[in-house]
Amino acid sequence: MNKNLLNLFTESFEQFLEYDLNNILNNVAERNLCSRLGFNIELNLKKYGIEGYYADTEYNRKQEGQVKTILDDEMEIVPVQCDLIIHSRGEIISKDNLIAIEMKKSTRPNSEKISDRKRLRALTKESYDDIWSNDGIALPEHVCGYDIGIYLILNIQKRNFEIEYYSKGTLRKQEIRQF
Repeated sequence: MNKNLLNLFTESFEQFLEYDLNNILNNVAERNLCSRLGFNIELNLKKYGIEGYYADTEYNRKQEGQVKTILDDEMEIVPVQCDLIIHSRGEIISKDNLIAIEMKKSTRPNSEKISDRKRLRALTKESYDDIWSNDGIALPEHVCGYDIGIYLILNIQKRNFEIEYYSKGTLRKQEIRQF
């Protein structure tokens, strides 16, 4: 996994925990929490030498305004709207997608958590058909190629986040962060 991107996320996440602790403890909506985390990430992008990228919540468009899609485990086309993504909005074709983040409260149904994990595995795959050459010109038909996928499971009662890190379609690391 890209260490620079991990450091960007870690610092931004720590700031999020510090500045938005009351929001977290007040059980505000996941969308609000993701936007607040995205705010911190976007503020830190330049510090990590990452220019031309944005932190967008609930973003669902790809090239020419089409709805973003992924292929699921059965190779079915599925529209996708990730909670928070760090990407260039198609402006840097050679490396459009950096980080995909899903957030879920621990009280949500397990089926939703399974769906989020599948989405992160799909988004972090290098390609779907092993054909995309990443030539800097052509974008893949289905969204993929995120360097890192991060799954945040918020447990307010335990005052922690379970964090899962994905890359190349695989779960790579898990940790628990108390707040």
